[in-house]
Amino acid sequence: MLYIHHCESPLGRITLASDGEALAGLWFDGQKHFGGIMTESWEEREIPVFTETRHWLETYFSGKDPEFTPRISIHATDFRKTVWNILLTIPYGKTMTYGEIADRVAEELNLPRMAAQAVGGAVGHNPISLVIPCHRVIGKDGSLTGYAGGIERKRKLLEAENAFRTREPMDRNLF
Repeated sequence: MLYIHHCESPLGRITLASDGEALAGLWFDGQKHFGGIMTESWEEREIPVFTETRHWLETYFSGKDPEFTPRISIHATDFRKTVWNILLTIPYGKTMTYGEIADRVAEELNLPRMAAQAVGGAVGHNPISLVIPCHRVIGKDGSLTGYAGGIERKRKLLEAENAFRTREPMDRNLF
């Protein structure tokens, strides 16, 4: 059974989804790939993970780093899981390029190289927006490329995090 809950944010209505134990989806209503995990069988209900996620969202939208991650449940290929786990290492207020993520994926999967475009596909299909911070991924020239929630939302999210300041190198020893 899949459970859903709706909440409002400064950037529009958000839908949360859960398997009953962990957060399985978080989308701005109407965004690209909205509700990709939704099945025919779902129920709107308040459950503890939604309360925790709303607390995370309230902290985030108040301009602060929530400093915790709600329990999440990801059902995807190993490649996508690898990409999304790397996204979870991007600190609040920082950004990372698709190429940097591709280099990390290649290293973790013991591959000679990985295409940034393949990473872009995985980033774009992230089912747990904001919490898995796909909005912190930028083009190699610093451009705001792609965001399922829309480029203007991405810009506002990064501005709120003050992420447009000078980029610092990512710590390669986060694991």
